[in-house]
Amino acid sequence: MPRLVRRDNHASLTGMKHFVTALVALALPLQPLLAAQPLLPAEETAIDAAVTKALKETGVPSAEIAVVRGGAIVLSRAWGKPSETLTQPDPALPYQIASNSKQFLAALLLLLEDDGKIDLDDHVSKWLPELPEGNKITVRQLLSHTSGLQDFWPQDYSFPAMEQPTQPMDIVRHWGMKPLDYSPGSRWQYSNTGFVVAGLIAEKAGEAPLWDQLEARIFKPLGIHPFDIDETNGPQFPQGYHRNALGPVRAARPPAKGWLWAAGELSMTAAELAKWDIARMNRTLLTKQDWEEMERPVRLTDGTWTTYGLGVSKHLTGGRWVVDHGGESVGFLSQNSVWIDDKTAIVVLTNGDFAGVQEELTSQIAEIVLPKAVQADIGEKPRLDDVRSTLAGITSGKFNAGLFTDNGRYYFNAQTVGDYRASLAPLGLLKSVEATRPPRLRGGFVNRVFRLHYAKKTLTLITYAEPGATGRWEQFMITPA
Repeated sequence: MPRLVRRDNHASLTGMKHFVTALVALALPLQPLLAAQPLLPAEETAIDAAVTKALKETGVPSAEIAVVRGGAIVLSRAWGKPSETLTQPDPALPYQIASNSKQFLAALLLLLEDDGKIDLDDHVSKWLPELPEGNKITVRQLLSHTSGLQDFWPQDYSFPAMEQPTQPMDIVRHWGMKPLDYSPGSRWQYSNTGFVVAGLIAEKAGEAPLWDQLEARIFKPLGIHPFDIDETNGPQFPQGYHRNALGPVRAARPPAKGWLWAAGELSMTAAELAKWDIARMNRTLLTKQDWEEMERPVRLTDGTWTTYGLGVSKHLTGGRWVVDHGGESVGFLSQNSVWIDDKTAIVVLTNGDFAGVQEELTSQIAEIVLPKAVQADIGEKPRLDDVRSTLAGITSGKFNAGLFTDNGRYYFNAQTVGDYRASLAPLGLLKSVEATRPPRLRGGFVNRVFRLHYAKKTLTLITYAEPGATGRWEQFMITPA
């Protein structure tokens, strides 16, 4: 479960003074950023409608969202009820971002490597000799979830031990001393325990408490003011909520202090996380090489690749590369997604640990704010009815040559028509036709791909046609799905 951490040697007595300072600091730079590339009114309306609908339908109490476009924050807004004592939405409230914190620890260790204080390929035993199998595990494997260390929190709820405070070494002694789940580097398996170990190593290598290092090297240069998660379980901050099946939405009981240390340390606003995303896009704060190393998926010992780098995932979605991560703590879910090539990022923070609103809203907002793909709209229709009628003619043996180009007629010779009829007619009635993607151009023709659903079989139809609503078929080729 993606979770968070306590702040080492960081005085919590700053209280509301720290909180107000954070809000003022945030407010100053946001105005010019918002003015840089404002969303269109229709885009803002669409986002508002999507969020409002999601909260209403799922019962998730609130959401806080930031959108970066063109490398600037163009939206920072909140919806719903943050807590029983904070009933009005406020985009300046810090939400628990849980495992979205992991990328900050990875960044710190990369900075320490640049300083010559550590090598990510060091064995853990160099730094924590008490770890029984630390001589088999590297720091890099801790950060890429390939260490083999058993995860101390795979559950989506807090278990009995979490009612009592803990320390990082308590977690290591209980979970890190167990036999490895697999040989390091041979599998990918999420492990919060690995990040607790990595946090302890960062403290030794940097010779300072983890929080102090993050504050000096990342937070202050970015101009952000996160909180330790354990400081934000109080009436001045958003409250987490839980739901049992389809029962009532109830306030969740947070775990005791220390359980989220280094596996997900932070509470911050969506706009603050968006500032970090902008640094990623612009390759600032860290070197270009460090950012690339963090985002590069690791390779397993069998030669296969994961989609996970160091504290973040990288994968293709909708034809675009996205660097992202999710976060979950008791009562909170978050999603942070960055499309570096498009200078776009979406941060969704929620205070409900159910329903998956953070992922659904990320997808919906991406449809609204990302640049439209050139091939996404070429002004062509799917032509589902034409597919049905053309297929019916071929299946019945009544091939209509006038619907096809010269090349298409050449392909559908007597043998081809006979094979189509003989193999398709026994399938019976065509139940449905669906386009698998929008039409796109190729070779002067419009390419469309369909799924043909019969009672007991599904087939693929790949077509090329002349442009226009009645363009002749250049290709009408059916293959097994």
